[in-house]
Amino acid sequence: MNAYLQFATKEAREIVYTWRIWVLPAIMLFFAISGPVVARFTPEIIGAVGGAGLDQLVLPSPTYLDAYSGWIKNLSQITLFAIIIIYGGIVSSELRSGTALLVLTKPVSRTAFVAVKAVVNCVFVSMLLGAGTLVTWAITAAIFGPAPPGPLWSSAAIWLVLAILFIAIMTFLSVVIGSAAGASGGGIGAFVLLSVAAIWTPLSDYSPAGLAVHAAALAAGASTPSLVWPVVTSLTVSLILVAGAAALFRRKEL
Repeated sequence: MNAYLQFATKEAREIVYTWRIWVLPAIMLFFAISGPVVARFTPEIIGAVGGAGLDQLVLPSPTYLDAYSGWIKNLSQITLFAIIIIYGGIVSSELRSGTALLVLTKPVSRTAFVAVKAVVNCVFVSMLLGAGTLVTWAITAAIFGPAPPGPLWSSAAIWLVLAILFIAIMTFLSVVIGSAAGASGGGIGAFVLLSVAAIWTPLSDYSPAGLAVHAAALAAGASTPSLVWPVVTSLTVSLILVAGAAALFRRKEL
């Protein structure tokens, strides 16, 4: 157990002392700060860009829900793409650098190597999401006045399940493909497939395909069907993917 904790600490230090501590936090912080401001001034921005040609266009007054929706939209698109790119080499980069061989000479099993990496990075993304959501809520309340936190935090929780799923997908692909670029390409393919699958209601309501759609609906204050099945299936698939990655990694030549 001590060796596993040491490896987890090593993973956390790699996040803190490498480029990873800047890229994803910077992206999420930017959207957390700018999202509510953009939501508040969207009518003015459209009017300024469109000029006299849009004088007859009447836009509804923005509300706190527009800020919440913008936050979740940015998470489900650009931030998720960043996660796919960043974690394309979550395992393969350790193999190329020789770090994996060094770690595995200590009492850390190959299964633990894969599982700890996935868990530590899920915790990292969870912390970033919590901080970003808090910033979004605070700025939204400052701009729009009363801003009930329920829709924002519930939608963020659903998006977190989606983020965990994609970290699991990238962990699996990183072991199978062995190339950061190839794994990232596979991750983008998975993103496209889930987006297309979400169009079909049964898949949207009972599988991971509906997570982004339901998160957006919650952020907009809309009612959603029970989210038990999408959450349960997503977490189950995540566990299967990490277990599969660990099983394949045990048979991989270092």
